[in-house]
Amino acid sequence: MNCAERLVEIFGSQADVARAFQLDRAVVHHWIKMEYVPARWAGEVERITQGRISALEIINEASAKNPVRVKSRPEHLPFGLPESDPMSQYAPSKRIQSFHPPQRTLMGPGPTEIHPRVLTTMSQPAIGYLDPVFVEMMEELKSLLRYVYQTKNPLTFPLSGPGSVGMEYCFVNMVAPADKVIVCQNGVFGGRMLENVIRCGGTPVLVEDKWGEPVDPQKVEDALKKNKDAAIVAFVHAETSTGCQSDAKTLTQIAHKHGAMVIVDAVTSLAGTPVKVDEWEIDAIYSASQKCLSCTPGLSPVSFSDRVVERVKKRKDKIHSWFMDMNLLFNYWSAGTRTYHHTAPTNSLFALHEALLLIREEGLENAWARATRHHLALKAGLEAMGMKMLVAEKYQLPQMNAVVCPQGVNEAEVRKTLLNEFSIEIGAGLGPLAGKIWRIGLMGYSCRPDNVMLCLSALGSVLSDMGMAVHVGDAEAAAHGAYAQMHVKDAQRKKRAA
Repeated sequence: MNCAERLVEIFGSQADVARAFQLDRAVVHHWIKMEYVPARWAGEVERITQGRISALEIINEASAKNPVRVKSRPEHLPFGLPESDPMSQYAPSKRIQSFHPPQRTLMGPGPTEIHPRVLTTMSQPAIGYLDPVFVEMMEELKSLLRYVYQTKNPLTFPLSGPGSVGMEYCFVNMVAPADKVIVCQNGVFGGRMLENVIRCGGTPVLVEDKWGEPVDPQKVEDALKKNKDAAIVAFVHAETSTGCQSDAKTLTQIAHKHGAMVIVDAVTSLAGTPVKVDEWEIDAIYSASQKCLSCTPGLSPVSFSDRVVERVKKRKDKIHSWFMDMNLLFNYWSAGTRTYHHTAPTNSLFALHEALLLIREEGLENAWARATRHHLALKAGLEAMGMKMLVAEKYQLPQMNAVVCPQGVNEAEVRKTLLNEFSIEIGAGLGPLAGKIWRIGLMGYSCRPDNVMLCLSALGSVLSDMGMAVHVGDAEAAAHGAYAQMHVKDAQRKKRAA
């Protein structure tokens, strides 16, 4: 039993420990989660427990759990190499030890916490990328991705690279020099789409909306009427920088009505809110493994309709990127005989397979509902503290909550304190929203009630310490009330259905 658990045993509960030390309950919860009490509390613990837990015990345990790094150059190099060894001039200037990251509660814009099953799967032995067992796993992975994307597109697979690679892959294959592309920008990632069009030699037509508001379908319609030769409309379904969701179905219908294809950024929406590729007739779409899929970063699931494949095959010019050339990847991901293209990140693909399997076991609609449920509880708690959301309710992303910082509060200091004192990570605002909002993520494995309650308790404690009129406990009570109301509604719905 560690010292944190012994404190709970002595005082009876985490709440009683918090009262004895005049702390917020979130601090004690953090001690339990980290499995040690920080060394700076050693003297206070010995005093309040009247010696039942000594200061030395606290210090020794904290040192073992969170060892002090040696920052100065050691007298002797590791591995027994003498200073005169000719290779020593290239050795690091300090002793480097094995890296062990701290345990964080990840509630920012990504990455998310990773399910233990995914971590375990990722640590399995590596095998060759053309091993028959690996090839079979790749086919299963593709079928799981089709489920999450709600599509039957044969060309649905994960690219080796982050979501930005998925974005570039779509543009480099679909946009030929001089092609006119309608680009919708209402946040950071619409701007990156614009950059991709320019770098591909395309002619962009920009449709801008205010950050925090969805893409306006009428503006897209007007742009297409003025540019009848536009080949593609590109937009972000769920803008990570603002927590705002646009109507992908309507925007796709408008594009098709004018003979244009669509490229859709679903990096933050996939598995968090409905994404229905076949029903909405989306042409090209990309996402990322580290958001609502709750996997390790570094993979970008993509899906392409037959229309896109046909368009790429008919291009007369050579695709400007060898690695991203769709024509070269057809046989790499085909169900038949595979040809070598690049060395696949096998263990990361193991992890994605397991992450997608978890979603399949939960049920996609249940995953969407879980994000909404915890979003409503979080929002109730935030509003109880007097805070407001950036985005109008109709367009709010449940998995990415943009919260307006209260006036007079140093938002960077709040994030720093949450990270240092509670090991909670939330995101900052970007671009024109820098210093004005916090971005609180509820994605994948991070989307849990204990994270919601911990975040509210810790945030309330920090704001209270900074002098904001926050009544500790009000936010948690409001969140609990929201959960209770949703529970009652669910029970009534099930009763009517029966």
